Amino acid sequence: MRRRDILKTAIAGTAVLAAPSVGRAQGARHLRFVPHADPASLDPIWTTADVTRNVSLTVFDTLYGVDKDGNPHPQMAAGANVSADRLTWEITLRDGLKFHDGSPVLARDCVATIERSNKRNPLGQALAARIDEMTAASDKMIRIRLKKPFGLLPDALAQHTTAIMPERIAKTDANSQIPEVMGSGPFKFLANERIPGARIVFERNADYVPRPGGGADSFTAGPKVAHFDRVTWTIMPDPATAMAALQNNEIDWWENPTVDLIPSLQRNRNLVLENKDPAGSIGCLRFNHLLPPFDNVKVRQAVQMAMNQREIMEAVAGAVPSMIRVPAGIFIPGSPLASTVGFDEVARRGNIEAARKALQEAGYKGERIVILSATSIPSIWQMAQVCNDVLKRIGMNTDVVAVEWGTVVQRRASQETIDKGGWNIFYTYLGGSGNLSPAGMSAQRGNGRAAWFGWPTMPKVEELRESWFEAPDFATQKRLVDDMQREIWAQVPYVNTGSFVGFTGYHNFLKDMRDGFPQMYGIRRG
Repeated sequence: MRRRDILKTAIAGTAVLAAPSVGRAQGARHLRFVPHADPASLDPIWTTADVTRNVSLTVFDTLYGVDKDGNPHPQMAAGANVSADRLTWEITLRDGLKFHDGSPVLARDCVATIERSNKRNPLGQALAARIDEMTAASDKMIRIRLKKPFGLLPDALAQHTTAIMPERIAKTDANSQIPEVMGSGPFKFLANERIPGARIVFERNADYVPRPGGGADSFTAGPKVAHFDRVTWTIMPDPATAMAALQNNEIDWWENPTVDLIPSLQRNRNLVLENKDPAGSIGCLRFNHLLPPFDNVKVRQAVQMAMNQREIMEAVAGAVPSMIRVPAGIFIPGSPLASTVGFDEVARRGNIEAARKALQEAGYKGERIVILSATSIPSIWQMAQVCNDVLKRIGMNTDVVAVEWGTVVQRRASQETIDKGGWNIFYTYLGGSGNLSPAGMSAQRGNGRAAWFGWPTMPKVEELRESWFEAPDFATQKRLVDDMQREIWAQVPYVNTGSFVGFTGYHNFLKDMRDGFPQMYGIRRG
């Protein structure tokens, strides 16, 4: 199997769960959407939050897009000339590209964006390590000279983090947030209508030139035609409020109905309940490796020993058990590289007495554990409640900080000590399409302070990941991933709490909704 096959997202094959009807919403040119959270940051590099990714897909564009099978296609790029030795790539921009202020998109904007993205995006970091030189050869040509061939270069440039922005914005330090949200994508972000915690508004970019048809048109690849003049995201943390708004035709689309409400929504003939992202999500109890007690691997192992994946996922998705997928390893269950190494041990987890004893033997002395638990995303809060109870039962002195998701996103970036606003644990979900291979993984990285929030140091995992990029065949890749999973079970950069797939809910007058992440283009009223 080729490396490209490992990156396939397996988005196709979804099942519609509601019958069509004749209902129509008001405002044919206005799309009303409820996202799963309010974005604490609108910078696609600074945070990995899914809601920020969704904003990025709306406002920005990328040099390449990815179809539903994981194959990259030129997007802002007209194409690329690649030298015979595959060390030099000359990527030409297509005509008509403009930023939202009317200025043309130039190669130097793209170079600055790629350089910033490569500092934090996992696949971009792999690309950066292989770049000898990257320049703007002209206003319309990006020239990249590699130290050695890297077939995943187009994949790296298709990442949403490589969202092309003006050079003056892209020069912002990768560890700081951009001062302005301006792209060249199909919608403009209306900063003057932004109400944090309540609303985000986008306006159709009349100057956007969709990629000519004839190629792939799925996932993030294709023309990206905007059929709405205005898109409003209304933040509704309370699921009952969102359900009522959807059923009363006050909104058109709810990104992620909570599991307990899905059976009720399925009975409404005007609604469609559909799994648009079969890759699903992996639950994550993330440790801060810079601070005690979780700088001690034995303490991390004791916590892992106490957490039973099935019990946790039943608390999250028990109302629709078919959504649950356990046991789960470092990559999405059922994906080509998913490993079963260690699953016998995973099935035995949940022994509270054994975990309590292991915690004592690890030297835990009752230190206060500051836990960031997001209340505004039900699936995270449900997971947190179960895990927090387990932590108390094994003898941990827990201090649960129950806050909305945006606060978690901001605070988890802090590397300060507890008395200065630091933290020990936070909960999240790892998006499935980013957990299909070592190329895109974040939480599994072990590159210290350059790693994802929590900053584990795991040299062996990093060595295995680099070897994966150079592996000659699938069998070798699979063996390396098995070794990687074995090492991650031992080092415990986070506790994998299981996997589940979710649903999105929308009125059946919406047509041509794209598979994968929520995307505001392509979709129309039928």
